[in-house]
Amino acid sequence: MKPTPHKITTFLMFDGQAEEAMNFYVSLFEDSEIIDITRYGPNEAGKEGSVLQATFSLNGQVFMCIDSSVKHDFTFTPSISLYVTCQTEEEIDRLFEHLSENGTVLMPLSTYPFSAKYGWVQDKFGVSWQLNLVKS
Repeated sequence: MKPTPHKITTFLMFDGQAEEAMNFYVSLFEDSEIIDITRYGPNEAGKEGSVLQATFSLNGQVFMCIDSSVKHDFTFTPSISLYVTCQTEEEIDRLFEHLSENGTVLMPLSTYPFSAKYGWVQDKFGVSWQLNLVKS
């Protein structure tokens, strides 16, 4: 499935971990799947078999990603994050546990003036996630 023209899609650039990241994210969210993967072939710019371009969805939201064929001096930053509205305490606890594993907790899962339960993590791939429990 190719992105629809004129639609804004979050695009994530990885350094050799795109497929691992997609599989990890898809395993955490319901209604999620890897939609399409195009891989680098022999004698192309990227490592053969790595992700030239891929499309995946998390709970119906479409994302794109690549394994960059060029090494950059930058990576993901917490100034851009994926904000997830969680419906249950079980969901927010589970996502926080898995996304923070081998990552960095930026704000512990707790009660804050703006939320009954909220946490902010940077996962093991460097992607930042804000998790918020909806008010019931």
